Amino acid sequence: MSDTLAALTQALLDAASRAGAEAADAIAIDGTSLSIAVRGGQLEQAERSEGVEIGLRVLMGRRQACVSASDTRADTLREMAERAVTMARLAPEDPTVGLADPSQLGRVRDGAWLDMSDPAADPDPANLEDAARRAEAAALAVRGVSQVQSAEAGFSRRRVHIAASNGFSGGYERSDHGLGCVAITGEGLGMERDYYGDGRNHAADLMTPEDIGRLAGERTVARAGARKPPTGTYPVVFDERISSGLIGHLLAATNGTAIARGASWARDLMGAQVLPKGLSLIEDPHRPRTSGSKPFDGEGLPTARRLIVEDGVLTGWTLDLATGRKLGQPSTANASRGTSAPPSPSNGNIALTQGDIDLAGLLAEMGTGLLITSMIGSSINATTGDYSRGASGFWVENGQITYPVNECTVAGNLRDMLMTIRPANDARPHLSRVVPSLLVEGLTLAGA
Repeated sequence: MSDTLAALTQALLDAASRAGAEAADAIAIDGTSLSIAVRGGQLEQAERSEGVEIGLRVLMGRRQACVSASDTRADTLREMAERAVTMARLAPEDPTVGLADPSQLGRVRDGAWLDMSDPAADPDPANLEDAARRAEAAALAVRGVSQVQSAEAGFSRRRVHIAASNGFSGGYERSDHGLGCVAITGEGLGMERDYYGDGRNHAADLMTPEDIGRLAGERTVARAGARKPPTGTYPVVFDERISSGLIGHLLAATNGTAIARGASWARDLMGAQVLPKGLSLIEDPHRPRTSGSKPFDGEGLPTARRLIVEDGVLTGWTLDLATGRKLGQPSTANASRGTSAPPSPSNGNIALTQGDIDLAGLLAEMGTGLLITSMIGSSINATTGDYSRGASGFWVENGQITYPVNECTVAGNLRDMLMTIRPANDARPHLSRVVPSLLVEGLTLAGA
């Protein structure tokens, strides 16, 4: 199929050239996915999808246009190219658009060395159903679980190929196996729920259904009898399962698109302290068996490990070619590409420096405050960094969990919050975003 995708992208480029395009790039994605859900020991839902999607970007001087389709017939490719050229001629000029110079292109043109694709045969639907049933049964076996809302097993395989008129042509393949379970405790208005799930590139690395179901059940039962916490200013621990979201706000604020628009609370923080000293934020697109790995970016540039934050100091923005040109800086090889839009910058694998204590040690250090295990809703001002979100979790006193909490809001300012974080050492290394539990000082809690 990789050869087929390569031929398909080349056919798109040839069609663009015949239609009069001055330059072009193309992407072809072949995807297969399968999802099985069970409930009450019975099959509830089964979905399978497969198909090829193609996208073409043409450039006429400093004008560009993108078109996409899921039909790969020759007539469709010709029509796509002609339409894209017509659209590009009518588009406004943008001095930052353009393909990479051939000297910038990566030499590595495939991702086999990243081991992201499971060589085993695709799982049979019956096996996925069995895994989901076993997870559900394990959750129901936990005393206090009243029902299982859902138990789902899924698989997908995705092949991507990118080619451009500057001479680049490369592709890679990734598989994803996943299993998750959501359990419920209590009845009526007193119901609470929680979950556990695991996702891996290789099925052999996936946790057992029994462990996933049991952990979902244990997490859920621990939430029985949740109530509102007190209102006031308290320290907060963001549990490892949600802590990457906090770091995600920093990544969004340092994304070249937001910086170029002047719509970021971090726009003046290049070279400034954004995290406590001793903490670094590293992007590594070459971690094996990790969903965010890439051998090259969406514009054919070679990816590489880089420090976004070093010893607490912000060292650079996340850029593709266009945002780099706007800001007068080189691309950081972070271009992400879909079939229907031009490239845009985004982050892949991220790791934050871990601390030297576990979650229990972090709670002991906090003393009294809130441990957040899930969040809902969002009111975040991207320009000022003002932060407010709904939260639930556990109230902690003297370093010990005392009772579960729900229906509360935490608020603060992201710049201030990030400058106080203290990490635990409990991050899961196989995740794309390896971020441990984080203690944050001085947030405002609105509860009882």
